[in-house]
Amino acid sequence: MGKRDDLIAKYAEDLKSKCGMDADMDLLTKVTIGCGPAIYDADASTVAATQEGELETVKNNFLIKKLGLSDGPELMEAINKALETYGMSERNKYRAVVYYMLTKHFDKEAVYG
Repeated sequence: MGKRDDLIAKYAEDLKSKCGMDADMDLLTKVTIGCGPAIYDADASTVAATQEGELETVKNNFLIKKLGLSDGPELMEAINKALETYGMSERNKYRAVVYYMLTKHFDKEAVYG
């Protein structure tokens, strides 16, 4: 297994142990690939949940640009819900895991079809 496969396995474990979800491995793999080289960078691979600018980036670059959603208060509500599901005390909230949960939340799996 390569480094990406190791990361995907780690993300699947986070989904199961910290978020109480069984990962759709095909979708998780596609979401992880969609994150690009960010998954290999210690800072970029996680979402800084306490930084407002970071949450805006997730909203604008992922929810609006990638998933094609319209801007509205429900976007930030969904981000906050995903972060709460992950656990606010959890220091490392992996970007791929957060994006996976948001993709599932908005039923946008087809984007990765």
